[in-house]
Amino acid sequence: MEMEQKQAEIIDRFVKQAEGMEGAPLAALVLEATSHPSLFAFSEILSSPNIAKLQGTRFSSSIDLLRLFAYGTWSDYKSNAGGLPTLLPDQVLKLKQLSVLTLAETNKVLPYDQLILEIDVANVRELEDFLINECMYAGIVKGKLDQLRRCFEVQFAAGRDLRPGQLSNMIDTLADWLGNSDNLLQSIQGRIRWADRMNEVDKMHRKDIEDRVEDVKKSLKADLNLRGHDETYFEPGRLMDHEDRSRPKRRRHPMS
Repeated sequence: MEMEQKQAEIIDRFVKQAEGMEGAPLAALVLEATSHPSLFAFSEILSSPNIAKLQGTRFSSSIDLLRLFAYGTWSDYKSNAGGLPTLLPDQVLKLKQLSVLTLAETNKVLPYDQLILEIDVANVRELEDFLINECMYAGIVKGKLDQLRRCFEVQFAAGRDLRPGQLSNMIDTLADWLGNSDNLLQSIQGRIRWADRMNEVDKMHRKDIEDRVEDVKKSLKADLNLRGHDETYFEPGRLMDHEDRSRPKRRRHPMS
């Protein structure tokens, strides 16, 4: 947030200065803006009415320069160097930093080989020094240098200016994402309702089993009680004792 606030203040200062300039002073302002160590967004300056007035003058290359820093990369500059002013060292550094941001917009794992080619450094040591000292310390990216896999894992990257037509593409992408999110949400809600129904069915099934088990327990208990009652009154040994006691005893007669 601190970096964004600082950016906004710097942009506002350059935009206000551009409102009162034209010709050579305005071209010099463009040179200053594209060399500023803490400025990484240029579209607001580019859209200044006075900048547009440079078109068709001997300072028209300043418009192309601003456009390059707003949307382009170091590779773009090398491909069109003949039609652009020679860059100062600070501008070269800036454009290489912006090139890293461009790559980080669409990829969160940047191979060393790709970065070496894109920002035009000699070896891995120079690349890692550039990423640490000129990108991470500057606060425009955060990430991890993976020497084993020879890549830079991006965790955060500052956003660049939106290129012409990019906003409508972003809106379309967000609309597609929103539609997919709605479909996913409906699917999840359907699964939740299904899970709730299955849970109710499971509860009913469990209750039915518990009721049956309870009925079986009651039936077994009643059967055991009945058998115990029958054994009390019909146990064979006890029946015989009863018969013996009820039979009259014979009196023995003395032998003559």
